[in-house]
Amino acid sequence: MGSVIKKIAVIGTGVIGTGWTIRFLAKNKIVYVFDPKSKQKEYLLNEIKRVNQPIKKFYNIKRFSIKKLHFTNSIKDAVKNADLIQENTPENEVIKKKIIRDISKWAKPNAIIASSSSGLLPTRIQTACKNPERFLIAHPFNPVYLLPLVELVKGKKTKKIYINTSKLFYRSLGMEPLELKKEVEGYLSDRLQESIWRESLHIINENLATTDDLDKAITNGPGLRWSLMGNFLTFHLAGGKKGMKHTLEQFGPTLELPWTKLKAPKLSKNLKNKIIQGAKKQSKAKSISKLTSFRDNFLIDLLKLKNKYKI
Repeated sequence: MGSVIKKIAVIGTGVIGTGWTIRFLAKNKIVYVFDPKSKQKEYLLNEIKRVNQPIKKFYNIKRFSIKKLHFTNSIKDAVKNADLIQENTPENEVIKKKIIRDISKWAKPNAIIASSSSGLLPTRIQTACKNPERFLIAHPFNPVYLLPLVELVKGKKTKKIYINTSKLFYRSLGMEPLELKKEVEGYLSDRLQESIWRESLHIINENLATTDDLDKAITNGPGLRWSLMGNFLTFHLAGGKKGMKHTLEQFGPTLELPWTKLKAPKLSKNLKNKIIQGAKKQSKAKSISKLTSFRDNFLIDLLKLKNKYKI
């Protein structure tokens, strides 16, 4: 069970490693940290100091202590007693393989080794891992101490028991683990972000808008809805009483128009059925009217909050 994971090793304390460390400490875990760059210790401690008040508020804790934080002088010292090792080295397969090789050499045989990779394939990385069945990707989102999503990606040699244990553990941290059906470069969320990013670069390159225009196009429009329902449930509501079925009938033909640089797949009967059934399952038998009212009330609260924190 995830609750048996009490001692954590954090390898690499950049933005992501520091974010993990803060979340682990907030959840009262023992954390052993190693980073070859000595200046990262100061960075980590400064970040812990900076987020002290919001962390206490977010996690509903009276004190945010660093008593269980231990700085080590080597990977060996960091991982030897850890139940889970969170690796956060640069997004480079060669570097990660080297570090994972060292980690697995000194870690307990059944300690979970989780990489915070943003898009590399676990099957390739775990070839360097001793006992590769306990290696997996656990991809978080910045700031890790606040955002709940963590994408779990298994390689060909990863055993299900380690995925299940990881799910329980990350849930115990207040996170929402999302297990991928199969490994794919970029995973899920980064592939979605990348599609918007690439299209944005085309728009700017063609002098159609400024960076500020494009950010406002998200933050004052679809981004507000996405924070509650995501893309598919949002389009489900856009179809009125017939839901996603009507949305696909009405807007499906636009996929053939040159709106973006990204070529869309053919909207086949099979693909339509997957989307319609998926949206229906997401709605949890709630009517379009009920879901729409739920969304509206959420947006009213969110817009008030957005105005409060206007940059």
